[in-house]
Amino acid sequence: MQGAFTQLKRLLLAGIACVLGAALLTYAVDPLQLFRPSRLAFYSDDTRVQNAGLIRSQSFDTAFMGTSLAIHFRQSDIDRALGTRSLKLAMTGSNSRQQGFVLEQAIDRGAKRVIWAMDDFIFVDAADIETDPYLSVDLYRGTAKGIASYLFSAAMAKESLFALLRSVPPLQEPLTRAAPYLPVKFALADVDDIYALPRDFDVARDYNAKKALAAFAYITSPVRSRFLGEGYSYEAMVRHFEHDAVDLIARHPDVTFDIYLPPYSILQFVAMREASPETLKIVTDLTARIAERLTQLPNVRLHDFRAIKAVTHDLDNYSDVIHHSPKVDAMVLQWLRSSEYRVDPNAPLASLNELKKQVEAYRVER
Repeated sequence: MQGAFTQLKRLLLAGIACVLGAALLTYAVDPLQLFRPSRLAFYSDDTRVQNAGLIRSQSFDTAFMGTSLAIHFRQSDIDRALGTRSLKLAMTGSNSRQQGFVLEQAIDRGAKRVIWAMDDFIFVDAADIETDPYLSVDLYRGTAKGIASYLFSAAMAKESLFALLRSVPPLQEPLTRAAPYLPVKFALADVDDIYALPRDFDVARDYNAKKALAAFAYITSPVRSRFLGEGYSYEAMVRHFEHDAVDLIARHPDVTFDIYLPPYSILQFVAMREASPETLKIVTDLTARIAERLTQLPNVRLHDFRAIKAVTHDLDNYSDVIHHSPKVDAMVLQWLRSSEYRVDPNAPLASLNELKKQVEAYRVER
C-alpha cells in the first residue's frame, strides 16, 4: 500500500513538474509576445488570439479594423498610402462587440487614429463580449485568468517548443519552410503577411464575374434566400451600433475615426431586392441612421464607397457578392487619402440615395 502511494505521489509530482515546465517554456518563448517583443517572433492567422499579442508588442499609431472584407490589406500598403504606422486588427466574421472591444484595447495602447471598415452585418445580435466564446477578454486585459490560460495552454506549449526548435541555427531554415505545412499556428515570419494574400496570387482566377454571378445565384435560390436576412433586426442592430460604435467614439474624442462603408458589389443589394426586400429595407434604414449619427460626431470622417458604379458594377472585382479584390483594396486606401467619397454632414443621405437608385435600376445578366 505504501509503495502504491509513493508511486502515485511521484506520478503526481512528475505531472506537476511537466505542467510547470510547459508554462515556463511558454513564458520564456512567449509566442504571442504578451510579455516582451521578440526579434524571432512568428505570427498566426488566428487573429482573435494573435491581436492580443500584436497590441502589446507592436509600435503603431493607427488601428485598422474590419471583417473578411478588410482582412487581406497589408500594413505596409496602409502605411505607404496614408502615412501611418498601422496595426491591422481585422477579424473574419467578427461582430461589433468584438471589434469595439479590440479597438478599445488598441486605443488604450496608443492608437490616435482608427480606420474602420464598417459592414452592416457586424451589428447583428450576438453574445455579450464578457461571455463571448470566441474572444478571450481576459487575455486582452492581461488578467490573472487570461495569463494563466495562456501559460497553461497545451497548444501554446506546443507552439513554444516548435519556436524554440526553430531558433536553433541548423533547424531554422528547414523548419521555417516547413511551418506552413505543419500543425502549428505561428508560421508567418512577417507581421505584414498576417491573413494577406501571397504577392504572386492569381487575382483573375479567384475574382471574376463568373464567381460573383454564381454566388448571386446561390444566395437567391429559394431554398437559401431566407439566410439573406438571418440575424437582421433593425432595433437590435441600432442598439449595437449605438453601444459598440457611437459610445466608443464618444469615449475617445482625441482619436480620429475614419469609418468607411465597404464597396460591396451591386449584386449584394440586388439579391436582397429580389429575394429578401425586408432585409434591404433594414440595411438602408440602418445606413441612414449610421450616416446621420456619425457625420455629426466631430472626430469622425465617414466615407461611403458603395455607390461607386465603376467599381461595384464591375463584377470582375469580386469573388462573390461582397468580397472585393486586392486591386479594390488599393483603391480604398486612395479614396481614404483623398476623402473623395467622404459623406457630407450637410447631405448625409446623398450617397445612400444614389445607391438606392442604382439598386432599383440594375438588372442581372444571367
